[in-house]
Amino acid sequence: MLFKLSLSNIRKSFRDYAIYFFTLIIGVSVFYVFNAIGEQTAFLQVSQNTSDIIDLLKNMLNGISAFVSVVLGLLIVYASRFLMKRRNKEFALYLILGMGKGKISAILLIETIIIGLGSLGVGLLIGIGLSQLMSTLVANLFEADMTEYTFMVSSDAIIKTAIYFGIMYLVVMFFNSFMISKCKLINLLQSGKKSEKLKLKNPVLCVIIFIISACALGYAYYIAGWKTGNMSTEKLVKLIATGAVSTFLIFWSVSGMMLRVIMSMKKTYYKGLNSFTFRQISSKVNTTVASMTVICLMLFVTICTLSSAFSIRNSMNANLKEMCPADFELEYAESHDDELQYVDFIEKAHEYNYNFEEDFSEYVHFREYKDDNFTFADALGSHLEEMQQKYMYMDYESREDIVKLSDYNAISRLYGRKEITLNENEFALMCNFKSIKAIRDETLKTDKEITIFGHTLTTKYDECQDGFIDISSQHINSGFYVVPDSVVDENYAKKDYLIGNYNAGTKEEKQVIEDKINNKYRDFIKDYTSSQNDHNTHYMYVINTKIDIAEATIGLGAMVTFIGLYIGLIFLISCAAILALKQLSESVDSISRYEMLRKIGAEESDISKSLFRQTGIFFLLPLLLACVHSVFGMKFATFILEAFGTEKLAESIGFTSIMILLIYGGYFLITYLSSKSIIKSHKQ
Repeated sequence: MLFKLSLSNIRKSFRDYAIYFFTLIIGVSVFYVFNAIGEQTAFLQVSQNTSDIIDLLKNMLNGISAFVSVVLGLLIVYASRFLMKRRNKEFALYLILGMGKGKISAILLIETIIIGLGSLGVGLLIGIGLSQLMSTLVANLFEADMTEYTFMVSSDAIIKTAIYFGIMYLVVMFFNSFMISKCKLINLLQSGKKSEKLKLKNPVLCVIIFIISACALGYAYYIAGWKTGNMSTEKLVKLIATGAVSTFLIFWSVSGMMLRVIMSMKKTYYKGLNSFTFRQISSKVNTTVASMTVICLMLFVTICTLSSAFSIRNSMNANLKEMCPADFELEYAESHDDELQYVDFIEKAHEYNYNFEEDFSEYVHFREYKDDNFTFADALGSHLEEMQQKYMYMDYESREDIVKLSDYNAISRLYGRKEITLNENEFALMCNFKSIKAIRDETLKTDKEITIFGHTLTTKYDECQDGFIDISSQHINSGFYVVPDSVVDENYAKKDYLIGNYNAGTKEEKQVIEDKINNKYRDFIKDYTSSQNDHNTHYMYVINTKIDIAEATIGLGAMVTFIGLYIGLIFLISCAAILALKQLSESVDSISRYEMLRKIGAEESDISKSLFRQTGIFFLLPLLLACVHSVFGMKFATFILEAFGTEKLAESIGFTSIMILLIYGGYFLITYLSSKSIIKSHKQ
């Protein structure tokens, strides 16, 4: 009998369960999709480096899944509160008919099991389908071969999803049983008559707190957006705390001011059902200040996380072709007593019978110089003090890098870039790292002369030129000086560079040569260092290859994309679901008010408009403040993202906006329609 009654209850209340089912199904499917990535990548034909990155991604997603399960668990418990509240009169009827609380708990237990198994089954089916699309995305992100692809179902992901959600449903069962054991018949009968008492807060106090909170947020925005150079961990924590507290106080003050402001606008307040609409909205906001704060901050994190993740991936992939125009780069130097000392790498290799040039179809071998009397502080000239205040953590005593004009033009020819010309008394400053470039551009406009190796040189350009030496997938050149060959003192050579293209045509042939060079280099270093008896010498070398950079770029892009999507989707679903459930709960409590509106002659279309406005404003308030937070949050993020590239940031923000519109907007629409159905179901 209890089983039949539970099934009947679920069928009758299916409209009320719509948001609950929808959220559970999405949660299960998303959880499965991201935990199935490990087996989805098993068929991919990838290199060892990419395989290692995939293993790291799987481990990170496993750790994040524990956090995600906590978020979803809290969401499910919150959702069950709505369903319990919706059925207070039903439970009261059971008690009046003589049913014990134990049997009511048993009914809820059976319902939870049915709902849990149903949502788990449907969610897994959808997740399995979506995981096949995810396989295509994984292969695309890792640029992998899908020729051996087969339809895959991850048994591990199914088991993990079932265990995590099984635990969540057990918590809900205990929660429901506890709530039933504590409830009283009189409270259940009068639940429909109870409503949140709307207290009008002191308007003067609300205005004062709003102004203080807005000023505190403005200060946090200013520091995060325009003082990033001096940011420390301690300052960042304080800014986050300031932002969170200010957000709470803004919602608290707005909840007190909103109705007062609207009431002062007589024509607007008494037009149609506006008086009813705004009192309903004010009541919702007034009783959900803490929830609105959490939702706003979660939406803020979602927007910044998704936008940043997509931007990193898109920018690095777009920059790879431009910033990595050669197959191989070796930077070599030795340090004696912490002082760099130049060693001709090719000449030294020849002494030990190693020939590296034979593996390149073309290459450039050159030196980089440093003048002991020309530091970053010297280069800044009159702007030094200003920059030290703005960026106090930079190393102003580091010596500037110097390259001969002939060497730079040889590199440019190899890279297929534009060469430059200089007179004997001119120099050019090459830089493409945005924040540093801005500093150097200001310097070049006012301090046009520098002294290098005793020669006074004048800048040919009033701003930094777009140039680089190191191959990369990022704009990371913080600056080096190109000077005429006659200016350079060979005694100050510090590093040796070898940059070239392999003597190969296909990717496979390049990989063979790269492996050969790496093995040859390891053998050379072993022979060379073992023959040296100077224990104070340190051997400093950096090897970059296009193959390694491409794999690292693809791997990092895929990693941040998956993590950003995982966290962003869960946060977005949670925010929208909490708002939806609160609105539905309010609709249940306000049924008698809507009945009263109908009795005094309100048109059904006006009631629907009022409900639409309430739902829209309720969903819009936290999103609006989250968007304002995100504007300045992304300005702070661009300071960090500069190393990866921000060229595709607008596209990433656009994609994030579409995702929020679809999911958040979808929840809004379902909530409105469900609320409309609830208040119409009691129409007399």
